[in-house]
Amino acid sequence: MSTQQSILLAFASLCLCALLFFSVFGEDGLSDLRNLKREKALIIKKNELLNQQNMEKYREIHRLENDLAYIEEIARKELGMIKNDEVIIKPKRQSTP
Repeated sequence: MSTQQSILLAFASLCLCALLFFSVFGEDGLSDLRNLKREKALIIKKNELLNQQNMEKYREIHRLENDLAYIEEIARKELGMIKNDEVIIKPKRQSTP
């Protein structure tokens, strides 16, 4: 093998190594791809959680629009409302000696 061929082979090997290095570690390389896949998985999980929360809100809206017993339950619990024929009995507090 001549000196010129050896120089060309060394140059080609160097270029190949540089290309390999940049494809693995450079911008848009394999490490960046791995980070993007990790980020995509996190976004998918967050999206699934938001979809689940949306479905719960839709169910609650449907119940508030159509379920009188649920509306009454919410009014009693959150607003302290009572029916006309009900009486509230509050126990007396005992004084401490």
